[in-house]
Amino acid sequence: MGGKPAPAHHRDRRLLPRLEAAVPGIRAVSTYRREWLVKDLVAGVVLTTLLVPQGMAYAELAGLPAITGLYTTVLCLLGYAVCGPSRILVLGPDSALGPMIAATVLPLVAADGDPDRAVALASVLALMVGAIMILASVAKLGFIADLISKPTMIGYMNGLALTILIGQLPKLFGFKVEADSLIGEFTGFVTGLADGAAVPAAAAVGIGGIVVVLVLQRFLPKVPAVLVMVVLAMTAAVLLDLGDRGVSLVGQLPEGFPPFTVPDVRLSDLPLLLGGALGIALVSLADTISNASAFAARTGQEVHGNQEMTGVGVANLAAGLFQGFPVSTSGSRTAVAERAGARTQLTGVVGAALIVLMLVLVPGLFRDLPQPALAAVVITASLSLADVPGAVRLWRQSRTEFLLCCAAFLGVALLGVLPGIAIAVALSVLNVFRRAWWPYRTVLGRVPDLEGYHDVRSYPQARQLPGLVVYRFDAPLFFANAKTFRDEIRRLAAADPPPTWIVVAAEPMTDVDTTAADVLEDLDEELNARGVHLVFAELKDPVRRKIERFELTRTIDPGHFFPTVGAAVTAFRRLTGADWTDRDG
Repeated sequence: MGGKPAPAHHRDRRLLPRLEAAVPGIRAVSTYRREWLVKDLVAGVVLTTLLVPQGMAYAELAGLPAITGLYTTVLCLLGYAVCGPSRILVLGPDSALGPMIAATVLPLVAADGDPDRAVALASVLALMVGAIMILASVAKLGFIADLISKPTMIGYMNGLALTILIGQLPKLFGFKVEADSLIGEFTGFVTGLADGAAVPAAAAVGIGGIVVVLVLQRFLPKVPAVLVMVVLAMTAAVLLDLGDRGVSLVGQLPEGFPPFTVPDVRLSDLPLLLGGALGIALVSLADTISNASAFAARTGQEVHGNQEMTGVGVANLAAGLFQGFPVSTSGSRTAVAERAGARTQLTGVVGAALIVLMLVLVPGLFRDLPQPALAAVVITASLSLADVPGAVRLWRQSRTEFLLCCAAFLGVALLGVLPGIAIAVALSVLNVFRRAWWPYRTVLGRVPDLEGYHDVRSYPQARQLPGLVVYRFDAPLFFANAKTFRDEIRRLAAADPPPTWIVVAAEPMTDVDTTAADVLEDLDEELNARGVHLVFAELKDPVRRKIERFELTRTIDPGHFFPTVGAAVTAFRRLTGADWTDRDG
């Protein structure tokens, strides 16, 4: 018979942990400590001083009105505070995503240049990125972030930094350039300077802003450099009447906050937006995992990769429904929050609340902010994206990986940011495939006074047994490299005098596919006809079971499988009475 239903308070105890796991914000509230409150409030105020100018600057980098950067900042902070697992990770508009958003959205609005249409397209892009991140979380696809290797990511980020820098130079000098490529933008900038299009007052504000930010970041890192620069620029704009001297100003921002909005776009736009959303989601995912890991290690927390993806996905969905655009985690803003004493996501909530209050009560606060100052914010951010020392280190340590880095850099610089991310992923995958296609392979020998069997290239004095070759192939055996393996074995078997046994030190062989199995069968029959036997040592059990399932033991003697290279050598010596000789003897 059925038992009594569980009491309500027992059901509540079971339900709460599940609810806290699904919505980490509930756990943050239930475990909040009173002594954290002042630190979170102070950190929220400090963080806001960075969120406002960067949000506006990165919106314009994405080709959108500056106000959308503030809308985006508010909603993503609130969304992540509810569903993000990290206590202090800060989300927002990102300098790395800005060019990708622009590359996706601007071609679709080029015909009429309608800013409302651009905002709607960017909002749909945010919704798509959010959906992709949440689906990836459900499917536990966090490993996809590993598709971009470090060398290709360094090249991609260096190319992105150069693209952002050159794209902002005309704005820094007070004029515009219409171009579709990096070379075109640079040529247009140089031509504009030569033709006298630069506004001296704008150039002074922009260059001065860069100098102020870099100097303060270098010598007074605890001072909010961007805020100081923005305040100085607005003060100069008022005192010197920069608006009358040809310097573009941000102007009056719209008052209030946008309503819940489902963006309206054409069906024909969706396939193009989806391509951009996939690239943005990949970069955002890599950013999220790396930033979450770095700050979790410093604060003693664990990284919940799939939950992080859900948090970032929800943040993007929230932004997309309130005229926002795609966002990612920010290492620089998180570092500012951490230095300011942040303990929980209340810091981000405070920042969001202060931005809303500014929009409602003092929307004209930044009307005198010069546009070249925003360009200075973006340019200094682009400099932090670049990793020139990393590229130099690759040149010294691995020329192959340096070439991959250069290829990714050129892909971004010459073809654009979206093709660049596709090239970066393709190069990373191809590099993995290359390593498996042409793996390291060598003959092993016995080195006096050194246990085991070792590479004869590293130990030329290694000794051999007459009639025996120990060969190592450092990769899984599959369709792409099976013929390379076959050709190497044939070359060893063709020696004069030919060996009796070729022992394959098979520990690195983590797999054998059907194509390789067919090659092995034909090879063994060919060798047997010449009196040479193919022998395997240290073959992993799953691979051995595969070989048996492929029925290779019909041709390969079951007695020619040994647990270790030493066991195979001992069996050969017992069979032939061979003794060790020097390689040259």
